[in-house]
Amino acid sequence: LRTVVGTLFCTGFTSMFSYALSRNNLMFKKGYRFLVVFTMYFSGGLIPYYVLLRSLGLLNTFWVYVIPGMVNAFFVMTGINFFGSIPESMIEAAKIDGASEFKVLTKVVLPVSKPFLATLSLFAAVGQWNSWLDAAYYVRDSNLHTLSYKVMTTINQALASSVNTEAAGQMSQANTSTQFTVQATAMAVSMLPIMCVYPFLQKYFVQGMMIGAVKE
Repeated sequence: LRTVVGTLFCTGFTSMFSYALSRNNLMFKKGYRFLVVFTMYFSGGLIPYYVLLRSLGLLNTFWVYVIPGMVNAFFVMTGINFFGSIPESMIEAAKIDGASEFKVLTKVVLPVSKPFLATLSLFAAVGQWNSWLDAAYYVRDSNLHTLSYKVMTTINQALASSVNTEAAGQMSQANTSTQFTVQATAMAVSMLPIMCVYPFLQKYFVQGMMIGAVKE
């Protein structure tokens, strides 16, 4: 549920934000872009971030997984470059026909942006699926813990057990195999579901969908 909802929110909000910043007639566009780039290199730190989540009432809730990741600065910069490459004549033609900005985005821009949307969705889904630090820091309810968090917990417990056994001088080949089996199984279980998504999105990675869209 976290992966699906988080991917949808990230793809939708990042696409809208990127499209807005890619328009040449946007006021204070350079200032907005500077703020986006600034957040890529500088962070407020863990404690201010924790205080912010607490003030928003997101701690120990499902939405702490979704809302902070709705807009990603790196994806925004990528989207700005992609949307900026779309011929302006396509957008002007839609506006002449009476389309609003939102309709231009949904009916003209997004249908020809499937490579970007597929890539964004895939990376957002992988990031949501593999993330476990937020579950460790901001969630106490065990019912909200994700699979990645439980996998990391299992691996850490296996490593701790292995270290304790070795320190006691009782390490055996059978015990070593058992610890490795636990770690390998946990990682395989966490990898399989997200790997099943790749075949469906791979075809959209190939660029060239804009060829023939506009005849200059």
